[in-house]
Amino acid sequence: MSQVTIPMFDRPLVIMIRRRRNPLVQIILIALACPLGIGSRRFAQCLPGFIAAYAGDTLWALAAFLGIGLILPRASTQTTAMLAMAFSVAIELSQLYHAPWINSIRHTTLGGLILGFDFVWSDLICYAVGVGLGVAIEIIGGIVRGESRS
Repeated sequence: MSQVTIPMFDRPLVIMIRRRRNPLVQIILIALACPLGIGSRRFAQCLPGFIAAYAGDTLWALAAFLGIGLILPRASTQTTAMLAMAFSVAIELSQLYHAPWINSIRHTTLGGLILGFDFVWSDLICYAVGVGLGVAIEIIGGIVRGESRS
């Protein structure tokens, strides 16, 4: 947040200026999260059971958080997290709906990766962990330049 004093007023005018996320960093992190998430499904038999079961959904939510941060580079970390959770929960709830048209989308590779197939309660926990991981990366890594850490 920056403070600017305008001479004709007798007190400072506070203007909130949010810094942008670096789009290159966001793209690189998405490019890491996506293949790791897909790989956790494809090579599940080579991974410990817990990782194989939950890493994909956790990394999916992390990628959603990073993608929203890429689309809305000036949004606060909190806003980005809330939007990512809302998006993730909406996608999960959409898995309760099984009309032929949406199932035909789900049976494409990209549709299956984005929309998923079946509602599972534990996915909601994975999404919270994935979004939390995104928040931690932004706070610890200082990805959002200029936003105070207090």
